Amino acid sequence: MRNMSDDHTHVQEFFTARAADWDARFPDDGPAYDAAVADLGLREGDRVLDAGCGTGRALPPLRAAVGASGVVLGADLTPAMLQAAVRAGRHRDGQLLLTDVAALPLRSESLDAVFGAGLIAHLPHPARNLRELARVVRPGGTLALFHPIGRAALAARQGRQITPDDLRAEASLRPLLAGSGWRMTSYVDADDRFLALAVREG
Repeated sequence: MRNMSDDHTHVQEFFTARAADWDARFPDDGPAYDAAVADLGLREGDRVLDAGCGTGRALPPLRAAVGASGVVLGADLTPAMLQAAVRAGRHRDGQLLLTDVAALPLRSESLDAVFGAGLIAHLPHPARNLRELARVVRPGGTLALFHPIGRAALAARQGRQITPDDLRAEASLRPLLAGSGWRMTSYVDADDRFLALAVREG
């Protein structure tokens, strides 16, 4: 059985190797991020976390959605990704936290929403990790699990097949969320986007 430090090392190595050119590899994803953030239904003054924020591409649309009175946090485990976010100027749109989304330094029920782009595939213990995200969101708050490409298109890009045990399959994700304090409210898996929305149960 792997321990948590092994999980962290693997994730950090994966993203450290890719941080410098991450944005350049996916230059056209901006509108997809904007649309996903819009679907999260944020309001002026809301408090939102970008979990596994990477280079911070969601931070500008999140800041635009919650306005100057809102709170935007970006949490990531990989220092090189956060450094890339700073180089891109995105630290001006949200406070960056070098932390594990499995153990957030946040009060319970202190947030209105969580946005997670490409997050679910990198969670070492998905049920436990989603419960931690639920802990920091108030009842009735929202979660968006997003990817700027659908499951089939991503698998084709990576030269693999979708497997039945894919966590992002609706039949897998719905009960996973339900067991972790979330109720899925919508699910889209199209070629140009993957977006599952959920509400924090009371």
